[in-house]
Amino acid sequence: MPIEIGQVAAIFRYPVKSMRGEPLESANLGWHGLDGDRRLAFRRMNDRSGFPWLTAGKLPDLVLFTPQRRENGAGKDADHGDLPTHVRAPDGEELSVFGEDLAADVGRRYGAPVEMMQMKHGIFDDASVSVIASDTVREIGRLAGRSPDVRRFRPNVVVRLLRPAPFQEDEWLGGVLSFGEGEDAPAIAVTMRDVRCSMVNLDPDTASPAPEMLKAAVRANQNNAGVYGTVTRIGQLAVGQAIFLRAATEKDA
Repeated sequence: MPIEIGQVAAIFRYPVKSMRGEPLESANLGWHGLDGDRRLAFRRMNDRSGFPWLTAGKLPDLVLFTPQRRENGAGKDADHGDLPTHVRAPDGEELSVFGEDLAADVGRRYGAPVEMMQMKHGIFDDASVSVIASDTVREIGRLAGRSPDVRRFRPNVVVRLLRPAPFQEDEWLGGVLSFGEGEDAPAIAVTMRDVRCSMVNLDPDTASPAPEMLKAAVRANQNNAGVYGTVTRIGQLAVGQAIFLRAATEKDA
């Protein structure tokens, strides 16, 4: 029997990988994550590895770029929702998302050529949906001596727990989270812990590093904070929805 564990406190989408995210009141959860999430990314043109994407781990300034949509020219992908048409650079200039000027600016900062790519099913590190509890964010911030800022963790869904406790997400492994009431509520299977990287160190407003953040995550929970999931039922997510957990031991009951 699914039990209620909390509510959706916030929803975030990241149209361009490693660039600034956008908070949403609601979003459609499709088979490949939130519509429009991480559908775009810069490819390092001289990289021949299996992961050629430019991330803020290699160029921290990326978190200062803001994807935007212009009303009279918004890109619309039939399967993946609105895509940004422009990106606001840290100096305030708005550049076309597929334009040469944006690629040149990012390439200059990185020190090597890049090009913007669009991927139909998204460009994810481990899984298409990430979830974290606000208590986990607060605990890591407390241990690091920093004010808690969920944007450092770049989740898709932030959970406000009914039973407040940090790192409670670890208990959800192997289970299913559903969002809202009813048998047709959107749902994800919780597949793995979110092992953190240096992204949590970056201030979302300045890109300045705070290594104590990652050190706190390591010390508190072996570098795990939040969980990843894969979509098992599509539908609409909304801030304020109740979240239910069907534990791993109950899935086949």
